[in-house]
Amino acid sequence: MGKSSESSNRLVANNKKAYFDYFIEEKIEAGLVLHGTEVKSLRQGKCSIKESYIQIQNGEVFAINMNITPYEKGNIFNKDPLRPKKLLLHKSEINKLAGQLATKGYTLVPLQVYFKQGKVKIEIGLAKGKKNYDKRESIAKRDQERQAQKELKDRNLRF
Repeated sequence: MGKSSESSNRLVANNKKAYFDYFIEEKIEAGLVLHGTEVKSLRQGKCSIKESYIQIQNGEVFAINMNITPYEKGNIFNKDPLRPKKLLLHKSEINKLAGQLATKGYTLVPLQVYFKQGKVKIEIGLAKGKKNYDKRESIAKRDQERQAQKELKDRNLRF
């Protein structure tokens, strides 16, 4: 039996804080240029994108501060864990993103890193920063949903 495309995706790193700090307007999947032992380290799940961001320099897109922990058995072949990693996107996608970034308040944030059919992919989001009152609103909404789930659970236990 063949695997579906959904089951072949294996999540390595997720950036939940990005959804709290930003309104995600658009999501784009990009490939990552990696060197030897970085892929082995990613297969072990040793990656952090919490403090990272995406930048466009000279028509190329880079993930800055993306931390891939050095592979334990890699010795001299390990690269700097915080080096800028180049993202693979089509020129038209890069130009579109650059145009949207020129709009005030927009930024690019990494949302998740995963394996898709054996290749390392990163999902980036075109995001607009939330103000403090928006964040409070998000917290209140989450608490309200949690309370509703709790009441529903209590009601179902009584019957």
